[in-house]
Amino acid sequence: MLRAGIVGLPNVGKSTLFNALVANAKADAANFPFCTIEPNVGVVAVPDERLSVLAKISTSEQIVPTRIEFVDIAGLVKGASKGEGLGNQFLANIREVDAIVHVVRCFDDENIIHVSGSVDPVRDIDVINLELALADLAQVERRMERTRKQARTSKEAQLELEALEKLSAGLNEGKSARNISLTEDEAEVVKPLGLLSAKPIIYAANVSEDDLASGNEWVEQVRQVATAETAEVVVVSAQVESELVELPEDERGDFLESLGVEEGGLKSLIRATYNLLGLRTFLTTGPKETRAWTIIAGMKAPQAAGTIHTDFERGFIRAETVGYDDLVTSGSMNAAKDKGLVRAEGKEYVVQEGDVMLFRFNV
Repeated sequence: MLRAGIVGLPNVGKSTLFNALVANAKADAANFPFCTIEPNVGVVAVPDERLSVLAKISTSEQIVPTRIEFVDIAGLVKGASKGEGLGNQFLANIREVDAIVHVVRCFDDENIIHVSGSVDPVRDIDVINLELALADLAQVERRMERTRKQARTSKEAQLELEALEKLSAGLNEGKSARNISLTEDEAEVVKPLGLLSAKPIIYAANVSEDDLASGNEWVEQVRQVATAETAEVVVVSAQVESELVELPEDERGDFLESLGVEEGGLKSLIRATYNLLGLRTFLTTGPKETRAWTIIAGMKAPQAAGTIHTDFERGFIRAETVGYDDLVTSGSMNAAKDKGLVRAEGKEYVVQEGDVMLFRFNV
């Protein structure tokens, strides 16, 4: 299951956003630093309107969406890489996630204390990115000491040492590991280090209700930082999200429309996460269930089958495949077959977003 860690300085709206995204979460969104001591974890269904459409076509007994896990991690302060605040816990928890959702305060509210005394998203981003880079630098330098001896006799160690030296130089300049140029082989050899600043990042610009549709100058500053890092930006309002959770499902669309936006923050964040990590969704449907499955872009049919069950991959014969739009237009799987829209795909087929698939395999 995909895990995304929600991070940021204290009092930027992390826990409020987490509570809204995970409606039954119990994180304390109190107005003081470090209210989230242990990481709060919540699993949410990934919204996908295609599932209900397919379920009607197949008269499925149940719908099973794919899921994403959000982890609300304790607020970080300057000096965390040296253990300040809850730094050690923060850094340890961040190692365990696939992507980072960095909540950045882009709203002004005199009733909510800012840990640095004023709203400055670029400064706040720099604080966290620098702490992650410093923690990585300490790890890289420790690894370099061990690798130098091995590099005298091992070509693989020599390759690792070259990669570590590049990382050390870049991290010393305050760069994040994800922005340091490594060859494919170098990147592979240092991958086991699990560097914090190498993790893909989404900046969640947390704005007031009034700025949700159009953003503000602080959001533009975040966009400039993200562009330089090839990161994603999502504009959210933690306060709006918390209000949205309280509304009946059929009233949420009207509420969002009144604010000038089409979708809530959960959908925006999930779409950005999938895009950032290069993820795709394929679908299965039948009388028993209609279900969404998450795979990595470029994955071939047997590997996709393996996400359902390892036996499917081992005994893979073929995948009967039809595009979601073609199936819906046809009205049924049999009608799609009659039109020649259902294809028999083999082991080299690269699964596409929205493919509806039925796998044939030997036991």
